[in-house]
Amino acid sequence: MKAILVNGDRSLRWDEVPDPVLGEDDCLIQVEAAALNRADLMQREGDYPPPPGSPEWMGLEISGTVIGMSPGARRKSKFQIGDQVCALLGGGGYAQYAAVRCDMLMPVPQNCSMIEAAAMPEAFATAYLNLFLEGGLQPGGTLLMHAGASGLASVVIPMAKAFGARVITTVLTGGIARSIEHLQADRVVVTAREDLSEVLKEELADGHGVDVAIDCLGGETMGKCLPYLARGARWIMIAALAGAKTEIDLKNLYVRNVRIIGSTLRSKSPEAKAGILAELVQNVWPKVSAGAVRPTIYRVLPITEAEAAQEILYRGENVGKVVLTVGGGSRGRFPAVP
Repeated sequence: MKAILVNGDRSLRWDEVPDPVLGEDDCLIQVEAAALNRADLMQREGDYPPPPGSPEWMGLEISGTVIGMSPGARRKSKFQIGDQVCALLGGGGYAQYAAVRCDMLMPVPQNCSMIEAAAMPEAFATAYLNLFLEGGLQPGGTLLMHAGASGLASVVIPMAKAFGARVITTVLTGGIARSIEHLQADRVVVTAREDLSEVLKEELADGHGVDVAIDCLGGETMGKCLPYLARGARWIMIAALAGAKTEIDLKNLYVRNVRIIGSTLRSKSPEAKAGILAELVQNVWPKVSAGAVRPTIYRVLPITEAEAAQEILYRGENVGKVVLTVGGGSRGRFPAVP
């Protein structure tokens, strides 16, 4: 089969790789679409290696069709050959086929395209993990989501709104703020002209202190904002794109019972990820089918243009998710799995 590989100069190529080998509990998926994530860029740069046992090529979320099942998957899984699914992977989604643990598969929600389905597993699982499992967000609570134009924010904001939260988000410019109006955040902070810490101070005084913050930026601003959160707030760090260091008033943390939580989905055990996916299907998929939560698709490109697709993320121009479409190979190449 073919997959996207990284050359020595960090450029990408669509080339032959070994066919997937199914483990005891694996399903073979013919990939129809694969979504991009910033972790793919980090892996390409050599800073985010795939977990042991995962393929060397990138790709954390896909949609496709089940075309083979191991004996263990046949016993344990509710899926059957021919089912359309989306899946969370440790890596290996930029390819024609992928071997996926059966408990990493989810049904494609009703009224959802395969392009949309590919853009959901990683982003939706990350959103659910940090909003509800790490953050404990409750109806009526206030969320701060940094980088409102990011692919993750395009999921986090409507998901939080669908569960009754008030949402504050940040963008760099007024133009970007206009581009995310469809997400219906309650307040969009344009950081080119507004000081976020002052905004949070004002929100706290007005009775809307932030209960949960999901921060992919970090840097100096993070420490300045911590004094102006609601008592017992959770500040969840998922990346540090604006800088890995900040200055924190430690007394404020324990006096106000504020917690700083480091969180990555990729570091979770397979069992923990399976539990998150099961909760997603139970609690969020009905809202997806009803149209209350949907991924924002910014651009769709063929897999052979993966390098151009990743350049969109490098430039930071995307509002929502970038998705690659994958032309399947010959199904006959893979013998039936007993």
